[in-house]
Amino acid sequence: MARPKKYSIHLTENELKKLKSVIRKKETSKTIRSRCQIILDLDEAHGKALTHEQSAKSNGVCMATVTNTVTKYMSGGIDAVTEFKRSINSDNARRKVDGRTEARLIELACGPVPEGHSRWTIRLLEEESKVILETPVGREAIRNTLKKQTSTSQKRILVHPRKRRPGVHSLHGGCP
Repeated sequence: MARPKKYSIHLTENELKKLKSVIRKKETSKTIRSRCQIILDLDEAHGKALTHEQSAKSNGVCMATVTNTVTKYMSGGIDAVTEFKRSINSDNARRKVDGRTEARLIELACGPVPEGHSRWTIRLLEEESKVILETPVGREAIRNTLKKQTSTSQKRILVHPRKRRPGVHSLHGGCP
């Protein structure tokens, strides 16, 4: 015999409309869409409510997802279900450099070196990026951007200087 339900969901008309509109939007992620569908499936006020197992099976998720979604709804309402709460420590939440900024940094690193210097350093790139870019970018973000170029392009760009050829170079000696 199954345990009795701990929570019962009774949606208002406004909540029902909001969930259905979120599901219909193209830019809604699959996670949010499945959360909304789970809440709609378990709603007892509008039609036949499914069990947790049936909802999990029809939405292609595990039982823990259904339980977590119901708990999230009961503690925070519709807004808690329809938003992604990213950790402030996640890479995407902390990311300051977008694709355009990366391109500008690589262009700057491949450009001519300032007078009085033999090569670009991270600190020089940081100072020059303050002048060129709209958003200030720190040394670590610049280093990660240039480092990412080496790992993603199969060693096409060498960021760390060699003894004979310092700077940012491709395998054939020029800028990427």
